[in-house]
Amino acid sequence: MRFQVLDILPLLENPVTGRVVSPADRFAQALASARFAEEVGLDAVALGERHAGRFLSAGVTVLLGAIAANTSRVRVQTGVSVLSILDPVRVAEDYATVDQLSRGRLELVIGKGNEAKQLPLFNVEPGQQWDQLAEKYELLRRLWREENVSWEGKYRAPLTDATTLPRPYAGAPRVWHGSATTLTSAELAAKWGDPLFSANAIQPRDSYTELIDHYRAEYRRHGHDPRYAFVAAGAGFLYLADTTQEAKEQFGPVYEQIIAMLNRMSDGSRGTATPYRDIDHAIAEGPVLVGSPQQVIEKILYFHEAYRHDLQSFSLPTMLPHEQQLGMLERLASDVIPVVRKEAPTTLWTDADPYGGRPAFAGSQTPDAAAVVEAARQA
Repeated sequence: MRFQVLDILPLLENPVTGRVVSPADRFAQALASARFAEEVGLDAVALGERHAGRFLSAGVTVLLGAIAANTSRVRVQTGVSVLSILDPVRVAEDYATVDQLSRGRLELVIGKGNEAKQLPLFNVEPGQQWDQLAEKYELLRRLWREENVSWEGKYRAPLTDATTLPRPYAGAPRVWHGSATTLTSAELAAKWGDPLFSANAIQPRDSYTELIDHYRAEYRRHGHDPRYAFVAAGAGFLYLADTTQEAKEQFGPVYEQIIAMLNRMSDGSRGTATPYRDIDHAIAEGPVLVGSPQQVIEKILYFHEAYRHDLQSFSLPTMLPHEQQLGMLERLASDVIPVVRKEAPTTLWTDADPYGGRPAFAGSQTPDAAAVVEAARQA
């Protein structure tokens, strides 16, 4: 199994202490966490995108570019890029830039988004998101694979002989399709032979099992090779302690206040509301990775038994002190990941993966900026 740390950059106070981290410090922490994740051996770092609510991730490509330029090995991903409200031409340009900065390590995760308040900001009518997502993704595919693209659709002006620059670093990057619980994203992924990213954050395991099983069935129906039907799954928060009881006592009050706040903000759909009443309920039945290292190992493998997923995502509790977050990341890398990798092998990002051979994946290093400048002077 591969591992990804996801940050959606919430600008939230600690619901117990009232502590708030400034935007500048949050950005610095996200960059430091990405560098540290690479250092301790994680496979991918991801940033979400939000345009409503108390989040700092509206300009996510800027921070992803900084992460790309300050790392050399980890895959750089989104979680998700809300393509349904964006211009595919600008997405093609911005993310190809990140792909160039990372020298081929970008993998985009797209979705319709689950925040209704962002729709009027981008002149998208409620109910249009799915149709806009499907049309815009088809155009994005062409822009990354072709030059001199002529195109006409419903949701943006026509294109005539359009070529976006920069081009991607080594061919079109892989695109995953993110879904909270809705089958439509799974069907779009299956249609194009792309991998699926299940949120697996706030609902019971069976809700996401239905989604993943449907995706794999549709993937086969469209005639794609099932070896490449890769699946990723989220988990919500990570919180590690020596014992599960200690984790409950230390993180439980924070978790329960966060859930109460999220449920107040929810529109009542399966993708935005959670049934877990308290930390005990969430640890016993939910996807959160909270507890001792052994508890977390067992939780990941319990979900893998149902999903057979290849990539495990999780989020750090970013309202807590950053040093504490990094300590848990280091402990996950040393005490949890080696066991899970052995028990749940995958071909994702190996030579058996069609995208495993992109140049950066073969172990090349991002050169130092000064060395690049000096080489240019000598050329």
